[in-house]
Amino acid sequence: MDGSVARPRPLLALGVRLLTAGTLATMAMLVKLAGDQGVHLAELIFWRQAIMAVCVIALLAVWGKLATVKTKRLNAHMRRALYGITGMFFVYGAVMLLPLPEATAISFTAPFFAVMISVLFFGESVGKYRWGAVVLGFAGVLLITQPSFLGGNSDLVDPVGAAIGLIAAMLVSLISFQVQDLNKTEQPWSIVFWFAALTTPLTLIAMPFVYQPHSQETWLIIVAMALCGALGQILLTTSLRFGSAAVILLMDYTSLLWATWYGYTVFDQSPGTGLWLGAPLIIGAGVLIAWRERQLARNKAQPIAD
Repeated sequence: MDGSVARPRPLLALGVRLLTAGTLATMAMLVKLAGDQGVHLAELIFWRQAIMAVCVIALLAVWGKLATVKTKRLNAHMRRALYGITGMFFVYGAVMLLPLPEATAISFTAPFFAVMISVLFFGESVGKYRWGAVVLGFAGVLLITQPSFLGGNSDLVDPVGAAIGLIAAMLVSLISFQVQDLNKTEQPWSIVFWFAALTTPLTLIAMPFVYQPHSQETWLIIVAMALCGALGQILLTTSLRFGSAAVILLMDYTSLLWATWYGYTVFDQSPGTGLWLGAPLIIGAGVLIAWRERQLARNKAQPIAD
């Protein structure tokens, strides 16, 4: 696998992205399950990164592509690693604190933060469509979380967990800009490799303070979680080689179906009313942003009012 542009294969890209959504939703379920077993968040992230590093190195060795990880932008990879590992703490923290469907729905706000970041840090001009999508999306978040100042009284949604989930989504959007910048000069597998290689020793520092013996069942959950994370990363990279991000990202919303099913069958948690009202608004807003990004990309030569 190299950094060349693959021939567009939209149906394959959509299928792979659907599988990605299911794999990452399964990983989130296993994260929550491991947390319920008493595994510390820092330990979970260490095993996730360590096993991913082993998988990536093994695959690159088998394919004879280890040379593709060479880089002249180690500082950029280090910054991405720091933001990425911080983001993982917030993403996994939200999964542990919130019911899976609510945590998943809140994670869909990442595109809204991307719009705001593009304005604040890159001076991009954003018009009524995308600003409208941001407002619509956060209205959906308010319906899901039902904060007290709106008279809400949700037993399911922890306000601290909701805040952590929103911070996680903001960090995910910020990381997407870093990865986009790295993609200009780095091959995809180089980005994946350096993220795992740099964060594994970083998370190892915490292990003496958080590690505790586990049962065989708990170890199986931890290993399965890490393998799902590695597989999800591989599938994610593959999907972006064969299809437009603006189109295939829409498949990510199917993870809400997985999360709802896992929440009900594994954790005996029925989705709150707010989820059914808020999730369609968040998803609709995300679709609007994706549609507008695609339309603007097609009309670069002839700018239109945004």
